[in-house]
Parts: sequence; C-alpha cells; structure tokens
Amino acid sequence: MKRARMSLVQLIGTGLALITLTSATLAQAPAAAPVLAPEALKQPLAGDWTSYSGDYTGQRYSRLTQVTPANVKNLTLAWATRISTDLRGDVATGGEGKGDFPVGQAAMRGTVLEVNGILYATSPDHVWAIDGRDGRELWHFFWKSRGSLHIGNRGAAIWNNSLLFETPDNYLVSIDVRTGKENWHVEIADLDQQYFSTMAPIVVGDQVLVGTGNDLDAPGFLQSFDARTGKRNWIHYTVPMNPGDPGLDTWPSLDAARHGGGQVWVPGVYDPETNLYIFSTGNPTPGYTGISRKGDNLFTCTLMAVNMSTGKMAWYYQTSPHDTHDWDSAQTPVLIDGVIDGKPRKLVSTAARNGYFFTLDRVTGEHIVTAPFGKTINWSKGLRKTGQPEPDPEKSAIVPGSLVSPMEAGVTNWPPPAFNPDLGLFYVAESNSFNILYLTDPDPRGSMGLGGKRWSILGFESNALRAIDYRNGKAVWRREWPQGASMGGGLLTTATGLLFSGDGSGNFVALDAKNGDILWHTRIGSISNAPQTFEIDGRQHVLVGVGDMLYSFAIY
Repeated sequence: MKRARMSLVQLIGTGLALITLTSATLAQAPAAAPVLAPEALKQPLAGDWTSYSGDYTGQRYSRLTQVTPANVKNLTLAWATRISTDLRGDVATGGEGKGDFPVGQAAMRGTVLEVNGILYATSPDHVWAIDGRDGRELWHFFWKSRGSLHIGNRGAAIWNNSLLFETPDNYLVSIDVRTGKENWHVEIADLDQQYFSTMAPIVVGDQVLVGTGNDLDAPGFLQSFDARTGKRNWIHYTVPMNPGDPGLDTWPSLDAARHGGGQVWVPGVYDPETNLYIFSTGNPTPGYTGISRKGDNLFTCTLMAVNMSTGKMAWYYQTSPHDTHDWDSAQTPVLIDGVIDGKPRKLVSTAARNGYFFTLDRVTGEHIVTAPFGKTINWSKGLRKTGQPEPDPEKSAIVPGSLVSPMEAGVTNWPPPAFNPDLGLFYVAESNSFNILYLTDPDPRGSMGLGGKRWSILGFESNALRAIDYRNGKAVWRREWPQGASMGGGLLTTATGLLFSGDGSGNFVALDAKNGDILWHTRIGSISNAPQTFEIDGRQHVLVGVGDMLYSFAIY
C-alpha cells in the first residue's frame, strides 16, 4: 500500500529547511508541548512573566541580571505600540451581548503576560497577542458585552494552551492562546445583582481562581473553576451566609452579613507547600453608614487563607475592623521566607489601603507586625492586643463633617507592591491626603452601597515611595514625589538591585533599591500598570503601560 506523504516547511534562522514526514510518522509524533504548563507556574520569576505577579509569591522580583544599577542609564526604547480597539479586520469575537455596547478606548490597568516572546494584554472586553520583539499585533479577541462597569481589567492567566480572562459582565472566558479563538465561557456572577468583574484569574494546577466586584449590598466570594471545562469546583463566601457560620457574631444579623460586601477585587498569592491561597477582601457594605452593621464585620477588609482543594478557610486576619471609609484590604499580599527573632519563618506581608503594614505567619495566620506606613493617618485610636487598628467613631462620616486622613482612595490602592528578598525590603506607594467627610443620610438603617455621605477634598500632604523592613514595619528609606503626584501603576524590583516605578508626574523611573536614589528616568506619561521585565532572544526587556500605549525598553 502506497503511503501518503506531506511536506512541512519550517523557518530555521535565516534559511529554509524542507522536512518530509510520512503520515505514519505524524501519527507516532508526540503532541505539541503546551504554551504554558501549570507546573511551570511554580517556578520563580525568571525569563518569562507567566502570571499576574510574575510568580506565585507576589514579590514582583525578577532574577534577570542584564540591566543593572551601573548600566540602567543606557536603557533605551526598543519599541512602542498603541493598543487599538478597532474591530475592523480579522478580529475573533464572542460574548452574550448584541455588540451594541460602546467599545471604548483601551487602557492598560493590569498585568501583560509574556510567554515565549509573545505578550498577552487585556482591557475590558478585549485581549491582544503582541510580538514582544517589535510590538506587532498577532491577534485580537473582542467580547460582546451585555453591559456593566468597564473600569479596568487586571490581566489574564494561561493554562496549557488556553488563555483565561474575566469580562465586565461576569463571564470567565477561555480562548486558544495561539489563535485567539474562543474555547468556552461560563457565567461567574449575576449581572442583574450589579456584580462586575475585573480580576486577573490565577491558575493553580487545573483550577482557575476568579473574583468579582460589587459596590452595592451583595456578598463577596472567591470561586474555583475547572480550567478544562469551566465547571465550578467550589465557592467561598467572604461573609457569613448561613446560621452558625464563622464570623456571624460580628454582624448585627444574618441579613446584614449576607448583604455585607467583602468583594474579591485583586489576585492573591499561592503557597505550594501548604496548598493555601492567600488573598484580601474588600470593604463592608453599606460602606460609610456603619450604624446599621455594628461590629467588626468579618470577613471584610481581611487577609484570608483558603485550602485550594476544598475552598475552606484555614485562617484569617482582619486588617481594618468595622471599616467606614471604603478602605478595603484589596491589595495583593507578598509571600516572604524570612527571619523573625533569629528564627526562620514562613511569612506573608501586606500594606493595606487604611495606611497600616502587616506581617503574619502564612501557615497559621499568627500576627507578627503592625506598623503605620501612612504619614498622616488619623482614623485609629490605637492598636488592639491583636495588632489590629481600633477605629475612632469620630472619624466616621458625621453631619458636621470629620477631618480624616487618608482620603477615600487610601494610602495605597490596587497598584501592586514589590519585595526584594536580597535586601529584605517591601516597597509600596504612599499617598498622604486629607478630606472632610460628611454624613448626608442619618437614617439608622444606613444607605445602600457607598451612599449616604459626601466629602470635601482638602489636598495632599505628600506622596512617596516607601521601602519597609518586613520584620518591624519601619521605613528604611522614603522617596518623596512632587506635590500632587499620583500613586502610579505599581512596582518591579530585580536581583541586580533596581526598583522601577512611575513618579506620578509622567516619568518612568529606575531607582537604587537599597536607598531610593534615582538612576534613570524617561518622560512617557502617567504609568497605568506595574512595570514588568522578561527576556526575549537573550535580551532583557522592561515593559510598562501608559493608558493605551505599551513601551518596551532594553539595552543595546
């Protein structure tokens, strides 16, 4: 029997090689390797940027060494590209909407993944694959939305050959990472209940972790889905939902708890040794009129660990009891293998929006450190024995107005921190501000969502970049930015001792991670996502976004 033959042309370097394979040979050939196997996500951040924080630790610490404090002055623009939401041409589509929702302008407000030289960028309803060598678009996927808030998207995740992302109208979507064509989608929250989704999914094994948001009076939850099929594995509510649930005694009633908020806004971190996923939860609701929800309101504004196999809570630590300022704890925590009192400890640290820094034992949740990192915070009467700040009721919204620091946006916000394990320094943006907070709804039943208040902004005392010793919470150095500067989009640190940040005034800067000295800067506009670094064809690139622009820098 004559065997059929086929020809496969491959580009090798600058030449062409013709390879002829028989059908029998093809039948015996192994399946192509996945773009990113789940096991690869357990590796420390190195040549690729494979997840929201680069790796599971949340440190945003790169081991690449080409760019150093000595040569960073030679960093130059490799390419720049504008991300387009134009739907003309070959654009893959999906979605449950009719396609009549405004497309809007792209905005980079999350992490751009990089694997094998290809970048994967997201904006609400959009995903792009981009050649990391020259910024050229390879494919574009558009989700036809049913509506909802389109305030931002924090990024995507990759599982084998699937790219997974959340949509504003609450779907988890799986597309082929090689082509941009949809595999499947599944609803993760009810749009009619005012949920909207912005979080970058996190892949752990064959599970995909997703969170959602809601600014009205609905419960928060974390969910795990099967990466193959989209079938839900488990759901973990962040507030008590049933009689007898833990934390119910910190609410006035079960009904108050079930409408109590605690949304899961940003990705957490994963510890493979304990199989614990550690994440932070949002503010309670009503957000400002706390009279209707007397108590600490667990598990809002809480750092929480759940078992990946079951979704059950292993431990918790509430960083802001009975919050009445929308100072959620939705910041990405950082895993640290450190030393406390001369003994090795497995730790987790977080800098919360309320202006306090915390270090805990990540295995047990035991409290170790609480320290203020905001320069002007005035809302707490002091610390409890457990290290938690005790809220001052006089700093809540009152009819004649209360002078409060920080403002609603907090001392920090969603832009991710960084940690350099070589120096033992935790880096975080710091914003010091004041406002007068007025109560406009004195009804003891409270107001829905974030209503019932008004505020008058008084201004900023200073904004800065702070380096914190994780062992005691004290500042090792502090770099002030120009008056009125914003917090920027997040941070990146490297094994060579560099720290990359925006200065809040349109400059992208590289600092000496040891002392905060500025070593290099370029004026490209207000940084809107955290800097990242990766290696393509043996060359280290530093990537950052400014609105709908991506800039890639390298040394030549």
